[in-house]
Amino acid sequence: MSVAKKVVFVGMSGGVDSSVSAYLLKQQGYTVVGVFIKVWHPDFLECHWEQERLDAMRVAAHLEIPFLTCDAEDAYKKDVADYFIAEYKAGRTPNPDVMCNTFVKFGRFYEFARERGADYIATGHYARVVKDGDRSVLLRGIDTEKDQSYFLWNIAEEALSHTLFPIGDLTKKEVRVIAEKAGLPTATKDESQGVCFLGHIDIPEFLAHFIELHEGEVRTEEGVVIGSHRGSELLTIGQRHGFTIDTTRTSNNSETAPYYVIEKDVATNTITVSHKKPEIHKEGSRLILSSARCDEGVINAPIHVQTRYRQIPIPARIERISNSLVEISLSGIAEYPAVGQFCVIYAGDRVCGGGIIEDIRV
Repeated sequence: MSVAKKVVFVGMSGGVDSSVSAYLLKQQGYTVVGVFIKVWHPDFLECHWEQERLDAMRVAAHLEIPFLTCDAEDAYKKDVADYFIAEYKAGRTPNPDVMCNTFVKFGRFYEFARERGADYIATGHYARVVKDGDRSVLLRGIDTEKDQSYFLWNIAEEALSHTLFPIGDLTKKEVRVIAEKAGLPTATKDESQGVCFLGHIDIPEFLAHFIELHEGEVRTEEGVVIGSHRGSELLTIGQRHGFTIDTTRTSNNSETAPYYVIEKDVATNTITVSHKKPEIHKEGSRLILSSARCDEGVINAPIHVQTRYRQIPIPARIERISNSLVEISLSGIAEYPAVGQFCVIYAGDRVCGGGIIEDIRV
């Protein structure tokens, strides 16, 4: 089948990246359909999804392509929002963007498109898909500042094989230039806020509607109380904000060096802080990942991992795999990861797997 007969449903958020993606696919000869993905947001929050949808519609009209709306509210509420709340309640650090991609954009939206005869779906992510034999594999985006492969690692193989990332070979600057030359209505629009229900409110305020938060103590490593916080569930190891230090209780009332969270105890609702940023220094320290998968070819081979977005990749080696558990040995200094976050495995630019960080053994 020629490209001209291939149908692509493009997830259009109302931003410049997805707008240019739709434009490029039409230029390449695909039959393009624009789709706005409607997600859940709580009634107590203001959300400008109507404006985002209108911007996406304007781009679709400019490109003279059909425009649809995919209702993904149920999937978003169950697999993103409920997960987000439950993880914080358990004292862990969630990553809603990974879950949104897995269950909404490359889950419900993928199903929506395929049910309506689409050959492919496409989004404005900075990542690439290439064929390796019969497999479709995910690669980093060319723009190292915008690469979003970290958030996409858990896309199912079937969905990935029917996915296009039109701007994965471009830089953000190049995308802006294309948008301006094409006269797209979103050419100069600011970056989108991302997850809607978090885009217009701070996390503590949002979670306070679902979790009973209590003020707790901030302690030094010696056990001295030097401040307070709104709830230990809200804080992550390595965080340097979100708590208050009473300088009259510190050893040096004029000190300006930041404090970092190095321990937290949800049971006692206390956190421990230090001026020293928490890092892993010991060679061979291990991460235990659950709900994990990885390519067989990288077992016992040199790899790199990321435990958060836009992190400098950490040299590592996969030591052991048991069922859905993966044990990874780190080489060199690494920022202390957060339990509940995702660890993504790379071999060069290739995404080779990942999992949820369950334990850190130093």
